[in-house]
Amino acid sequence: MAEHPPPLLQVRDLQVHFPVHTNGAWPWAPWGTVKAVDSVSFDLYAGQTLGVVGESGCGKSTLARALLNLHPATAGSILWNGKQMVGASKAQWMAVRKDIQMVFQDPLASLNPRMTAGQIIGEPLRIHRPDVTAADRAQKVRTLMDRVGLTAQQVNRYPHEFSGGQCQRIGIARALILEPQLVVCDEPVSALDVSIQAQIVNLLAELQKDLGLALLFIAHDLAVVRHISQRVMVMYLGRTMEIASREALYSAARHPYSQALLAAIPILDPELERQRSRQLLAGELPSPLNPPSGCVFHTRCPIAQAQCSAAVPPLQSDGQGNQTACHFAQAGV
Repeated sequence: MAEHPPPLLQVRDLQVHFPVHTNGAWPWAPWGTVKAVDSVSFDLYAGQTLGVVGESGCGKSTLARALLNLHPATAGSILWNGKQMVGASKAQWMAVRKDIQMVFQDPLASLNPRMTAGQIIGEPLRIHRPDVTAADRAQKVRTLMDRVGLTAQQVNRYPHEFSGGQCQRIGIARALILEPQLVVCDEPVSALDVSIQAQIVNLLAELQKDLGLALLFIAHDLAVVRHISQRVMVMYLGRTMEIASREALYSAARHPYSQALLAAIPILDPELERQRSRQLLAGELPSPLNPPSGCVFHTRCPIAQAQCSAAVPPLQSDGQGNQTACHFAQAGV
């Protein structure tokens, strides 16, 4: 029996906390703590896409930035190819950054307006591979531009001369120039038109297949995540509610929050859309400065009981690789 390869990325009990004034208008106000990411754990394997979904403010982008040490972790563990990166030195992070690249949410804002497309795409190569000659670097840039749907004739254009979708293609090319093992995509299509979103998602899926990339794909749109991800992690107020395979989550989500997110996906058939019952969440998203006790979702959960406010539910496995943080998951919520 063949052994399963070790994970490319192992995250265990990762925490990212930010101290803030509880009243920003007064410098002498007491300090509070925003637990942007609170005890998140997952594995990511080579060639796999893990989708991360949840409402705005649930900690998705903070998680992404913590994986590259753009936000230092408060506690927990990040193992990259078996190497512990929490607490690693600047030199150690510099050594692995060529293997972990990022595509940002706002395609235009993530590009230097004073640099041409060719300079932007080639910059990581200049920094991490100074041994590559200028001529070879220029050739790699042109080859990669063609690979992501741009033309070599656009190499000397500036970001403001491109559309939003083209700017995101530049960002993708910049992320791929170092031939990384993992690309973290922080809502890469949320700022784009729907038709352009499909093009970018299809491009990422094609590049992953051809290059064997691992992707961490963050998005609000569960339909987009379903298209590109093999596994999906659902986050709420900094914590993991559910991790499951795409098939398990979209066919039989176990957590009430996952079920509510799936119920919000529109159906393209107008007649079926009018007929289906709605599963609306009550109340508003709690303040991350003062999260609810126990299960952070219990204030909006339709099946919450006294136990939910008293104890934090652990991630429970169903024996098939799917995990749910709900006291009543085994009862078939």
